Amino acid sequence: MNDNTQYIGMQSISFSNPAYIKEYYSVVGKKEGEGPLGKYFGQIETDDMFGCNSWEEAESALQTETVKGLLHKSNLEPHSVRYTFAGDLLGQLMATSFGLKSFNIPLFGLYGACSTMGEAISLGAMTVSAGYADTVLSLASSHFASAEKTFRFPLDYGSQLKSCATRTVTGCGAVIIGKDSGIAKITGVTPGRIVDYGCKEKDNMGACMAPAAANTIYHNLSDFGRTPEHYDKIITGDLGYVGQTVLFDLLRIKGYDISKVHMDCGIEIFDSSTQNTNSGGSGCGCSASTFCGYILEQLKARKWRRILFVPTGALLSPVSANEGNSIPGIAHGVVIESV
Repeated sequence: MNDNTQYIGMQSISFSNPAYIKEYYSVVGKKEGEGPLGKYFGQIETDDMFGCNSWEEAESALQTETVKGLLHKSNLEPHSVRYTFAGDLLGQLMATSFGLKSFNIPLFGLYGACSTMGEAISLGAMTVSAGYADTVLSLASSHFASAEKTFRFPLDYGSQLKSCATRTVTGCGAVIIGKDSGIAKITGVTPGRIVDYGCKEKDNMGACMAPAAANTIYHNLSDFGRTPEHYDKIITGDLGYVGQTVLFDLLRIKGYDISKVHMDCGIEIFDSSTQNTNSGGSGCGCSASTFCGYILEQLKARKWRRILFVPTGALLSPVSANEGNSIPGIAHGVVIESV
């Protein structure tokens, strides 16, 4: 234990010196902009190719545009940012590597699947709270077409999705985390464990990730000695309608009912009845763009005073799925309060 942090319970950290979210920005695609949260995003791009020649290049451009928008909004130059914590869903984080290289900021490349924004914020907050940096940038992205090409089938194949499937969000969200003051403060984190219930259905990511979300939420509540009602919202990343049902069932077994305070970014970002998105949205950019738009707006306006933000990830690769392996899940919890 040191002067800045307090380790509590099985796996959580309570910050004696909170880190602050100073500013935020998000960029999304056309379909996301047409959804229920459209007015909260910083920028809506009508060309999902972002003027590029490939989907992978488009996702890199998505990250570049997001960081440019964030730095402009924050009135910061790249050299003012000490470190970047960022990731995506593509092999070897290629969207991040090519998207952020021009900023010349020291980079920690992260892969937590769709939980990456929670991981990036957690590590950024820990770095600032411990005194290793005064300004860091946390970011995550995904792109519908690049993710489909990587994990399912190229769009030209025209595959039909099951009702339990989710649609990968074309979106990116980024925050500046610093000291002393800001829009909201990060007061604690509950890093997630790898949880594997043996699910092998890559079209049913919600069911694969729900056990990890339940595990992290359970440990956050028990570590901090809280009930679900201590939070205005407990927000998961992209479980969708199917995963939400599994989550509620698993937590009720452990004695917690979060149904009255739960929100899922994958459910909120699309209108499934009119946008044909089946069980909802998914991808790193789902929770990242929803957080860096709608969620932080609610905290900034003090409509919510304390939330638990729990981005969720399915830890599979094209190789592991094709070899018949199960799909473990992971979820990282971040406690964020209004100021």
